[in-house]
Amino acid sequence: MTYLNKRVSSLKYAINGIKVFVFTEHHAIIHIVLMIVAIVTGLLLLINTSEWLVLIMVISVVLISEMINSSLERICNYIQPEIHLDIKRIKDISAGAVLVASLGALIIGCIIFLPIIIKR
Repeated sequence: MTYLNKRVSSLKYAINGIKVFVFTEHHAIIHIVLMIVAIVTGLLLLINTSEWLVLIMVISVVLISEMINSSLERICNYIQPEIHLDIKRIKDISAGAVLVASLGALIIGCIIFLPIIIKR
């Protein structure tokens, strides 16, 4: 297999991973809807380039953290299907990471959008 073929295969696996995430994870839909709301709001309020960069970064962080959380939950459920205190802690910490990322995104969204809304 050539180098280019390996890269194309890797890209196909990554795209499939995104599809699996979007179509099988309940929280993925919530994050995607909120991402669309943030992007539409940015378009309507004509935010500047720096604000777009920050907005894209926080959207990415939230989606990535949710994808990692979903992956960890699946691994934990596979390894230990029964309730186990250590597995619960792992899942709780992972979910907490998503919450931290989401709250950070919310605060940044308020910092970007509220001054523009208040001026109007």
